[in-house]
Formats: sequence, structure tokens, C-alpha cells
Amino acid sequence: MRVLRQHHITNLVAVVDEFLPREDVSPFGGRPVKLHQNEVIALLVFSSLSAPQRTLTGIYTWAQVHYYRRFNLPAYSSWMRKCHQALPRMYYILDQLLVKDAPLRFIDSTMLPVCRLVRSERHKVTKGTADYGKNHQGWWYGFKLHAACNPKGQLCAIRFTPANESDSQQIPHLINDATRVAVGDGGYTASVMRRKMWQEHHTYILSPPHPKQAKKVLTQWQLLLLQARPKIECTFDYLKEHLLLVTSFPRSVNGYAVHYIRVLLSYQLAWGF
Repeated sequence: MRVLRQHHITNLVAVVDEFLPREDVSPFGGRPVKLHQNEVIALLVFSSLSAPQRTLTGIYTWAQVHYYRRFNLPAYSSWMRKCHQALPRMYYILDQLLVKDAPLRFIDSTMLPVCRLVRSERHKVTKGTADYGKNHQGWWYGFKLHAACNPKGQLCAIRFTPANESDSQQIPHLINDATRVAVGDGGYTASVMRRKMWQEHHTYILSPPHPKQAKKVLTQWQLLLLQARPKIECTFDYLKEHLLLVTSFPRSVNGYAVHYIRVLLSYQLAWGF
């Protein structure tokens, strides 16, 4: 990915327009829109790539400082409303950018805490939506991101669930008929699900042996794929450490969705720059 300059946002607006062509004239008339939805998406994505912000307020301030001449920014309340209204459009673009024909996929999940564990009982924003989960790092409260990527690190499929959802039960959402081999960790060793995926998609699920399993025969190609499995963990690390995927600032469940989708869309679009 090349170094981005301020003027590159014009190219990004053109890319968004290719996915979502604008209507020339409003069928109902009225005053012209100050800031088009495609421009909102471009600002949300470009801020993640060039100057990552944790909140929509931070993006609004950043746009006021650097793009007050390029875009006709509305009032703050209108900006927040437009960001939430842009969620379906962002998800549509992200869905179009997923590499759905990848024959080899690395699958895994990562935790998305919404607050510190000690504050989980008092956290009201995601009450009824988030839940408690546990992995080798301990307990957390929030969501899970289940994802599949190809050997290059490009996303092939994504799914958000509460933290208590099992990894193996999400396999049908991470593969399709084009997938020949899916490589996962020990959380994807469920034999019933593996047989089901072979019967429905002819997909072979490769995972390391269970710790209690004394011996398991591996071929050379299986060993090489298991050694390459950290590719998905590198993807999660970039999303979290560089694009600030984990957050506790949104004040609604929809706000969390806007943040997560804009970060994933930024990551996927970065392959085009």
C-alpha cells in the first residue's frame, strides 16, 4: 500500500461512486444535499487509512481541519445521522470486495471487547446483544469477529456474533462452494461439522490435532498449511493495532456496527491503493 496524501481522497470518492452511482436529479426536488452519502463513506474510510480515529466525532473534527474546502460539511448532528445512514451502503461495498472465490482460506475468530470486564455489569449500550466469552487470554465481554482470509490476507468472509458463540458453528458462514481447503485452529475440530461441510461444499477442514490426541498422521502439504495459518492472526493484528478495530466509544449497537464495518471496509479497500 502506497503512502496516502490528502488529494487521494478524490480518487477514493471516485471508487465509491463506481460501486454506488449517484442519481443526477432528486425525483422529489428540494434543496441539494450538502454532503452526499458516497462522500461520507469516503471520509470514514480515508480517515481510517490516513489518520485513524476512534470516534465519529474525531473524524468530523479531522474533516473540518483538512477538508473544509473539499467537502461541504453539515452540522454535527446531521453528520452523525449520515454516518449511521451510510451503514447499508458500506456493507454493500464490503460484500462486493470480499474474495468469495478463494479456494484456500484461513479461518479464525478474535475477541472484540466493548468494555473492561469489571464494568460489564454496568455496560448498557450493548445489553442484550453482547455476551461473555472466554479463550486462552481469559474472559471478556463483547462480540466476536469470525473471518476468513486468503493467503494474501484479503478478507473472504466475515461474521459478527456475541462472544459466547462457538467457532465451529460459524464455519458454514465462512466458506462456500468455491472453497476447497479451510485451515483453522483447534476450535474447528468438531467432526460432525467437518463431515457436513464435506457433504455440502466438498470442503476439507484442516486443523491441528486435539491436545489429548496422542498421534495424528499429517502429509507434507497439511503441515505447510498449518504453519501458514498465522496469516489470519496477522490480519487481526493489523485490524486491531493499526486500524483501531476494538473500541468502547459508540453509544449504540448501530454505532458499533458503523465502526466495525468502516474499519473492515478500509482494510479491504487498502489493497486497491
